[in-house]
Amino acid sequence: MKIARLLLIGLIAIFLAACNNESKQGAHDGNGGGLGNVGEFSAITQSGEEFNVTDLKGSWWVADFIFTNCTTVCLPMTANMAKLQQMLEDEGLDDVKLVSFSVDPDRDTPEVLTAYGEEYGADFNRWYFLTGYEFDEIMNYSVETFKNWVAPPPEGSDQVEHGTSFFLVDPEGNIVSHYSGTQSDQMQTIVDDLKKFQ
Repeated sequence: MKIARLLLIGLIAIFLAACNNESKQGAHDGNGGGLGNVGEFSAITQSGEEFNVTDLKGSWWVADFIFTNCTTVCLPMTANMAKLQQMLEDEGLDDVKLVSFSVDPDRDTPEVLTAYGEEYGADFNRWYFLTGYEFDEIMNYSVETFKNWVAPPPEGSDQVEHGTSFFLVDPEGNIVSHYSGTQSDQMQTIVDDLKKFQ
């Protein structure tokens, strides 16, 4: 009976967790240690062009996982990515790329992603919004490669559940560190780390 009750509480907690579940994302680890490699992925950009990991080889990049219909944490996350874009420009870190993977690929077509990026002043030569894969593919890629939680929307909801980390990736595709994507002050930490690691 006690086990059944604990299971019920656990299930309720899962269903109540929404897009804004911050407990699933990690904070900046601060040590510059390797967190694995990004491996391979295949996607299309907001411009409808094919895109894969080889397009990022040789560049430092920052990744996150968002979706345009998100009503909670994606708003500050994307605002912070826009802030980071400006900070990188101000610091002359022109070769650093930004990559936002959509976790709602059926809804987030290239046209939708273009409009979304334009709302945040995205420089599409630096900041790529990716789609063109199945939901299960991006869920598995996020969870297995980045250890970043993604789950389908709870019943009756259209809000995909996901973690809120930003990930710093080196030119060889190694995940160097991760940060809170919802905390604005973490953008300075990313910039500082880029200067330190480069």
